[in-house]
Amino acid sequence: MREPGKKSDRRGFLKQTTLGLAGVAAAAHVPLVHAAGDDDRQIKIGVIGCGGRGTGAAFDALGAATKVIYPSEGYHTEDAAEGSRIEHKNIQVVALADLFPDRLVRCRGELEKIGAKVAPDRCFHGFDAYQKVLAIPEINYVILATPPHFRPAHLHAAIAAGKNAFIEKPAAVDAPGVRMVIAAGELAAEKKLGIAAGTQRRHQKGYQETIRRIHDGAIGEVVYAKCYWNGGQIWVIDREPGMSDLEWQFRNWNYFTWLSGDHYVEQHVHNLDIMNWAIGAHPVRAVSGLGGRQVRVGERHGHVYDHFAVEFEYPNGVTVFSQARQINGCQNIVAEAVIGSRGTSNCSDRIEVKGGEKWRYRGPTPNPYQQEHQDLIASILEGKPINEAKAIAESTMTGVLGREAAYSGQAVAWADAIASERRLGPAEYAFGTYPTPPVAMPGEYRAG
Repeated sequence: MREPGKKSDRRGFLKQTTLGLAGVAAAAHVPLVHAAGDDDRQIKIGVIGCGGRGTGAAFDALGAATKVIYPSEGYHTEDAAEGSRIEHKNIQVVALADLFPDRLVRCRGELEKIGAKVAPDRCFHGFDAYQKVLAIPEINYVILATPPHFRPAHLHAAIAAGKNAFIEKPAAVDAPGVRMVIAAGELAAEKKLGIAAGTQRRHQKGYQETIRRIHDGAIGEVVYAKCYWNGGQIWVIDREPGMSDLEWQFRNWNYFTWLSGDHYVEQHVHNLDIMNWAIGAHPVRAVSGLGGRQVRVGERHGHVYDHFAVEFEYPNGVTVFSQARQINGCQNIVAEAVIGSRGTSNCSDRIEVKGGEKWRYRGPTPNPYQQEHQDLIASILEGKPINEAKAIAESTMTGVLGREAAYSGQAVAWADAIASERRLGPAEYAFGTYPTPPVAMPGEYRAG
């Protein structure tokens, strides 16, 4: 692919941003294994949220050669094998926190299979368990993998406690949470702490190189884009006898908007993040949104939708169309595409210019789930910590914006949505009564 000639100021800015990311990726090749006793090079991890995602993220941070499976939570796809190799000996998991003791037991057991032993007195459960992990002085890296509702408060507390943080996606479920994540990012910058997010495409070599070329003008000015996460139904936790409303909702969190953000926010955030990254901005409004609850209509599926379609307007009149669906037996597609004045790209590894000229990424493809931790750890060790708080906050807010448009059936401006004071969820956390909220009905629901 020929490099374009003169670049606009906007392209120049975007190039600087992407080259910065490329520099971080290069820094990830700094050796992560150092001499014993070199304490300032040790990464001591506390895992907050020990379900499938938290356990899987711990495996990825450790560089384990195998993955852990949590079939009910749909994260990784292989059992942790006894005696599996840990790649990075100077990275240790030293504490665990979760609301539920059974999750702690399972996570601790999976980690032991790969030789990562966590002392029983460093395993905490309950609503204040995260605070106990953050109070351990030696911990300098926390993995935040609780349900999305809790992530803003946990991230802000982690940064305030002086910990670098890896935060799973999405970063929040509502505008107050998004604003808290942005504030945590600003505090991290002041304290020279790192924040990386679970939007692993940002750490995937093919995406990095392709979007760098888009920013350099390889397809001209972006005029239209589209993205999809259309797939089947995911895990569900049925209510057991004796479970309170809130215990069941905590365990079955994907199906409650106050905990997950709905799947448009929780899952589709990956694709929306690529739209923001490729275009170099967040939307100015959701022009229209459609969605509903057509197949997953039982009590076990809470009150969330099973399909969405949203049209966004970005700066300079760029239109983005998105679709998200979780229904079995339908056509599946998980993809992004951008259309420019000179050509098109799938954002991940291909560019085609008018006239037939094509480019395809054929470089290395390291595991992006491990790469996101390697990039953060390497940046910490280099004294130049990366900070993805603003990017993940804006991508999360893009999902919230689209959800609110679909729930309400109205156009919603970014400025109005980000300023909303509507906080989802109960005022206090305790196992007890909290009836399932009503399903949002377009024409009746009012965006926040």
